Amino acid sequence: MLSRTADHLFWLSRYTERAENTARMLDVNYQTSLLPQSAAVAQVGWQGLLSISELLPAYEARHGAVTPRSVLEFMVKDENNPSSILSCLRAARENARAVRGSLTTEVWETQNQTWLEVNRMLAAGEFERDPGQFFEWVKFRSHLSRGVTVGTMLMDEALHFLRLGTFLERADNTARLLDVKFHAVRSDFFGTASEKDQEYDFYHWSSILRSVSGFEIYRKVYRDVIKPERVADLLILRADMPRSLHASMNEVVGNLAVVANDQSAETQRRAGKLRADLQYGSIEEILATGLHAFLTQFLDRVNELGSRISRDFLIPAPA
Repeated sequence: MLSRTADHLFWLSRYTERAENTARMLDVNYQTSLLPQSAAVAQVGWQGLLSISELLPAYEARHGAVTPRSVLEFMVKDENNPSSILSCLRAARENARAVRGSLTTEVWETQNQTWLEVNRMLAAGEFERDPGQFFEWVKFRSHLSRGVTVGTMLMDEALHFLRLGTFLERADNTARLLDVKFHAVRSDFFGTASEKDQEYDFYHWSSILRSVSGFEIYRKVYRDVIKPERVADLLILRADMPRSLHASMNEVVGNLAVVANDQSAETQRRAGKLRADLQYGSIEEILATGLHAFLTQFLDRVNELGSRISRDFLIPAPA
């Protein structure tokens, strides 16, 4: 496959996944903001959203003070923000158009319709009328895109580059979410929290789980009250949790193996080592050495993998 084509496919799926993850985080924060809470707690939540995507400096340069309305506008429909939902869906559509011949008609029409529809919805003010419904729509279109891709495309290199982009982006987003949200908790993981703190923590951990569609899964797996260490275990180490770091890396390693070429051995080795650390790790060890340090290192390794994948597969080889 031409490296240019592989590059467009890889980024098509990354932008689609990024739009979904942004919608998930915004939706949970929006729903949480409707609960009784102090202004300070609400402010931390909105600042955390910007920190997850490393957008706080860019936001402050444009809008100054952090307010819910401005953050939503910035993260949903600001065309100058490359990580806004609108910008991600536009980039996904442009990448799909560039490789129209490598996609099935159904995949292209799904991407194109998503782009046309999001513009219509934003112009009609549907986002302002019901943000929650808009975020659900973004998530649904991402699910539809993945389903149509897997259900209609030949299982060749094109599909594997699409899958590779999806799960590399998912690993990155889940790790960012965990790092920021765990850092925001006021009471110590294993300390004695006040009744008020315990109530706050319940909503806090519930929101983290809901943002990755993990609330019902948590109840099914643990059948117990929500505990921070179990939330971390579910979203980091559980291979059967679809949006966990372990599950995402399983997919990255599997798809890398299929598209492997003469120069990708070191990239495969590093991906396999990262997957092995998750496969054989324990949440007790991770918490003992520091969750923030673990997630920071994980993000560094995932970003390095992305760079190596670009170098091995997506950048045209010199003539």
